[in-house]
Amino acid sequence: MADAQVVDVATWGPVSRRDATARIERDPDGLYRELAPAVLGYLRAQGASDPEDLLMDVFVAVVRDLDGVRGDADAVRRWVFTIAHHRIVDERRHRSRRTRLRPADVAEFDRPVPDAMSEGTDPELVSALAALTPEQRDVLGLRIVADLPVKDVARILRKRPDAVKALQHRATSKLADLLGN
Repeated sequence: MADAQVVDVATWGPVSRRDATARIERDPDGLYRELAPAVLGYLRAQGASDPEDLLMDVFVAVVRDLDGVRGDADAVRRWVFTIAHHRIVDERRHRSRRTRLRPADVAEFDRPVPDAMSEGTDPELVSALAALTPEQRDVLGLRIVADLPVKDVARILRKRPDAVKALQHRATSKLADLLGN
């Protein structure tokens, strides 16, 4: 069987599958340059409390485990977004377990804290995204921001492709209603 052609993550040019894997393993900086903006967008869309910090956590894990990764550029992209998704799930669990502060405990903090997700983003869109369920935000983030196909999103979220499509449809319909489109 001939060596299949794939896209190199660092250059997005066609290379053989064997060459792509070798280049990916040798160029974590190129991988970061190519995927970090999309991963950061995904983390922001998911409402991460500190998306830049979480991005660094994701890429620390990526660099740590990169030697063991095999596959073409699409496989590496799926792997990176799987790590990002797991970090988001971990953050949600951590937030849900934190003890709730009483209003008297936080009275001294009367100035508003900027939301990392809303910096440079339409506040109406941020509000509409917050109205979606976490699963709907996961699907939209992975489908639209990460630009992953349905089958890959289904694998990452451990859902059937039909369930991913249904979640995406409900999310886009709800966003359209909320944004008046």
